[in-house]
Parts: sequence; structure tokens; C-alpha cells
Amino acid sequence: MKIDLTGTTAGEINKALVQGRRAIGTPAVGMVLTLVIVTDEENAYDALKAANDASREHPSRTLVVIKRVSRSPRDRTTSRLDAEVRVGADAGTGETVVLRLYGEVAEHADSVVLPLLLPDAPVVVWWPVNAPLDPAKDPLGALAQRRVTDTYAAEQPVRELSARAEAYTPGDTDLSWTRITPWRSMLAAALDQVVCDVQAVEVEGEEFNPSCELLAMWLADRLDVPVKRSLSSGPGLTAVRMDTSCGPIVLDRADGSLATLAIEGQPARAVALKRRDTAELIAEELRRLDPDDTYASALRYGVERLNPGSEATVAGPRAEAEAEAGAPAEAIEAPARKTAAARKTTAKKTPAKKAAAK
Repeated sequence: MKIDLTGTTAGEINKALVQGRRAIGTPAVGMVLTLVIVTDEENAYDALKAANDASREHPSRTLVVIKRVSRSPRDRTTSRLDAEVRVGADAGTGETVVLRLYGEVAEHADSVVLPLLLPDAPVVVWWPVNAPLDPAKDPLGALAQRRVTDTYAAEQPVRELSARAEAYTPGDTDLSWTRITPWRSMLAAALDQVVCDVQAVEVEGEEFNPSCELLAMWLADRLDVPVKRSLSSGPGLTAVRMDTSCGPIVLDRADGSLATLAIEGQPARAVALKRRDTAELIAEELRRLDPDDTYASALRYGVERLNPGSEATVAGPRAEAEAEAGAPAEAIEAPARKTAAARKTTAKKTPAKKAAAK
């Protein structure tokens, strides 16, 4: 069931929700959280579809906030709120309200969203694109216990990681981090099978993919060993190679679906490691609403500390071409940045099982 409201208010939207629930014969509210999606018109359909799919696991009230751009100065001073209320089969297992904000009201979206939040239920805010650099200080982000961004959607995703580290507040998370959960689980399980010291690690993946950097920073942070970030043609993460005192451990996924795990002294085995869609990523994030300390620790490790002892950045063909053309250094972004002063540190060997902590 869909109810269209033009030039409406938050009070009228709440009445429409009650009316819709009664019309389909489900007056009781059985939702566990409020999911606020802040997006633009172009990405709203895909984000809402992912949220509806995730609602099968987490019944929720979904509020889609779309700030419409006013074309003329007169329109920018005229405030209007249009809403589309969906209940029943049109809204997954919860309720959906699509809010389109025009004029000055677009600058005060929090005042529109606040009366529509479920009482005594957690709030999660998700920015599929154009996320603020400091989500916790955003007016909508301040309403939430959990703030979900996606660095992969940024124009300069690797630089974005540094900005996220500086502005990190407990409750922040990133879908680029969520994408590597299966990789982290598989690598930790592999290290649990051996009693060895990890000496060095190499993470291989496509250029400008922040998930590769996050996995490399997690390994460097947990193992306290040098980690090299190298490039491949993708898709996404393609391989992790760990040099240990017992021989190499390699997790290789060349096709984006099926990976091969090779441990010295054991037969190679095939493991499922497919690339997950957005609905699966959002559903995973909604399973836990407490701060992710492991993500915070990996994020704060810093991209610039990868590739220790190397003066050169790991640059792709585009960055190399810009360098040859004399482009300024700040205009060239590579997945692995040059270290601050060509650090000359000796890797400290630690028990391999340290990677499985947390």
C-alpha cells in the first residue's frame, strides 16, 4: 500500500502510517529499529531496495531522506516536504517513508526525521553516497547510535580513510570494512591451524579500493609486522600472502567468487569467498549496534604506514602517467601511500594467533 502526500508535515506522515497499518490489518508495530537513509534521487532506488531486502532479517522503519536541489533563488527560499508512505508488501517487512525536502527545510532534515523515529528503538543512519567527513557531527548522524558510510563511493577513497580516522567517533563504521569480514575470518582461522610467527604480509587488490587498505591496516595492526600493498586488476581483493616461520600461507581469489587457501604442509582447499551485495552488507551492520573497536584500531593505524622502508608509492598506470607528465604530488593518489620518512624499523615477530584476537 502506498500513500502519497504533497506539501505535508511530520504529523500527517505519522497519521498516514497508522492509517496504512490499519488498512492492511496490522495495527501492531513489531519493528526493531529506525534506518535513516540519506541519499540523492539517483541512488535512492538501489539503497531502498537493499534496505528492503535487509528488513527480512531486521524489521525496521526506513526513512529515506532526499534533499532536492532548488533551481532558482525563489525556490530555495520556499520550503516544501513531500512524502511517500509505504506499508505492507511495498515496504518489505517494515514501513518505508520516502521524504523529499525542498528549499530551506532541506537544511533542517533532522527536524523532519526526529518526530518519525520509532520510540525507544535504536537509530541507524546510512549514507550510500556523499557522506559527511564527520558523521557524528552531522545533524542526522547525531540522532543515531550507528553511522554507516561507504568509503568506496568517495571520489578519493584512500584519502577518505585518513579523514575518517581523524574524525572517528564510536558508532562509526564503513561498508568497505564490512566487505572484508569473510577475509578476516578466513585468515584468522588459517593462523589458528599453525603454530608459527608471521614475518611479513602482502595484500593484493585493485587500485583505489579502500577495502584492500583496511585489510592491510588490520593485519599490520594485529600482527605488528610489515605489510605490503600491491596492485592487481581485481575484482576487489584478490590475494593475501603471509610469510611465516613455518612457510607461506596464501589466500588467493582471482575470480571474485571462489578462493584457494594454501598452507605449507597441507593440501590446498577451495573456499567460498564471493563478493556480497549491498543488502547483505547492511544486514550484517544491523546485527550489531555497539562500537566496533577492531575497526577503529585498524583505521587509526594509518594508510601511510603501509609499505614500510619503501620510498616509492605503489602507483597504478594512471598515477605513473601523471607523475611522468609532471603532475603535482598531491594530485596523485595510490592505494598505498609513501611512508612519512622511509621508516627503518625491524619487524617484531609475534605469535600468529594474535591475529585472531577480537
